[in-house]
Amino acid sequence: MEKIYTGVIALATLVNLAPVLGVVSAGRLEALYGIPFVDPNGIVLMRHRAVLFGIVGVLLLVSVFHLPLRPAAVAAGLVSMVSFVVIVLLVGDTNEQIRRVMLVDVVASLALFVWVIGAFLGRLPDRVW
Repeated sequence: MEKIYTGVIALATLVNLAPVLGVVSAGRLEALYGIPFVDPNGIVLMRHRAVLFGIVGVLLLVSVFHLPLRPAAVAAGLVSMVSFVVIVLLVGDTNEQIRRVMLVDVVASLALFVWVIGAFLGRLPDRVW
């Protein structure tokens, strides 16, 4: 079971670190979200968003090896991903790339909920590996 709990954290880590390349490339942001970013203001906002994903991703990554950080890391990951899913559903009429990102966030959120269920059942590992 320990490897499953660590695996779900690792999956969420990868999902949150993937957009970080957008910090250095507007083209990467365009490919990820399917929206042309020509306005400097939009580029700044989206690059900053990529930095925030990096923070959540690094927190999740560190929590793979430092178990006391896991509750905070899981909470940050869930808030980030679930809020994106809710916003996409509330706004509606999004493009295919945004819907794909939403589905990835749904899968990663479900994975993190496995950890949450383990926490409530008292079945979390007290060590890594």
